[in-house]
Amino acid sequence: MLSRKQTPIFADNQECDTYAWFSQRAWVEIDLGALSHNVKQLVKFLSPRTQLMAVVKADAYGHGAVTVARTALEAGASWLGVATVPEGIQLREDGIKAPILILGATNTPEQIQAIAHWQLQPTLCSPKQALEFSNTLETINYNSSLSVHIKLDTGMSRLGTNWQQAAEFIQLVQGLPHLNIASIYSHLATADSLDATVMTEQHRRFAEATAHIKAKGIKIPSLHLANSAATLTNPELHYDMVRVGLAIYGLYPATHLQNQIKLQPVLQLKARVTQVKTIAAGTGVSYGHHFIASKEMRLAVVGIGYADGVPRSLSNQMQVLIRGQRIPQIGAITMDQIMLDVSSIPDLQEGEIVTLLGQQGKEQISADDWANCLNTISWEILCGFKHRLPRVAVM
Repeated sequence: MLSRKQTPIFADNQECDTYAWFSQRAWVEIDLGALSHNVKQLVKFLSPRTQLMAVVKADAYGHGAVTVARTALEAGASWLGVATVPEGIQLREDGIKAPILILGATNTPEQIQAIAHWQLQPTLCSPKQALEFSNTLETINYNSSLSVHIKLDTGMSRLGTNWQQAAEFIQLVQGLPHLNIASIYSHLATADSLDATVMTEQHRRFAEATAHIKAKGIKIPSLHLANSAATLTNPELHYDMVRVGLAIYGLYPATHLQNQIKLQPVLQLKARVTQVKTIAAGTGVSYGHHFIASKEMRLAVVGIGYADGVPRSLSNQMQVLIRGQRIPQIGAITMDQIMLDVSSIPDLQEGEIVTLLGQQGKEQISADDWANCLNTISWEILCGFKHRLPRVAVM
């Protein structure tokens, strides 16, 4: 039985009926209550002058962009951040009217026309790009001003114009028709580090660049610099808006930031037991027989694998939760299935639910646990769950 209201929502945002959800071999469960809690906690953490942008790129880090965007806005977010034009269009097509900033690079005439049509707001990184925007808008007889955001490179060495040329770039954009500067921003490379040296230098460069701009009599509507880590690290980095991704999904960018506010993990990964069998001592399990049973054991097959986003490199290293117990995974993780040693649950039945990420009772397994095992980051784990897994919203 379900303990909370659950609404099945597939990755294409089309709802399925209850039978379709119960028939699923595996799914990603999204706790909208936890998401709302996280956004509200973050808004309380900020000063009243600082707005919150919910970063929902990459299908909201695998959580489902439209559902997450709506919930975040209802909980107090003011802006949405995406990486690409299609991501922004998806939100507009679902009726979302909040301002949407495209954080990635856009410069083709087709992209520019789509941005104008769907009332998205692009990031401008270079004079060439600014000219392309202005010329394209002139060509299509755009009869308004497009809000654009100026990106400065203060040390990330990714997108953005050099911070030392910021004032000249701003003056160029101001002189171009059809463009209206909505904000100036930059991105921090090491905000999650205990060593604040690089972040402090980036902040200094950003402050110096914006001061130089103001000294030329240019009014700056909005400034923003902080990602999730910087938001939790230092209020001086908040400015007029913060761009929060990982934290709204209930994970901390670094362990030393866990005491700042209380976040709740939003995503759980679940699957069903498809077969239970007994294997004899000496029996090999899965491809390559990288696990050999040392004694007779009960084995469960579960309908999820690396094609769903469970990293194959976790083979023989991960645990799952069944009935509140930690259960070891054994053998090589295959494309569609994993095997478990369920000897400690002799009455386990086919169809029972296995939690790969999430909480059962007092036990919890998080994306951080997988990331630490694989020497990667939790962002990559969350973004790895494929679209053949339906997203089930838990209210």
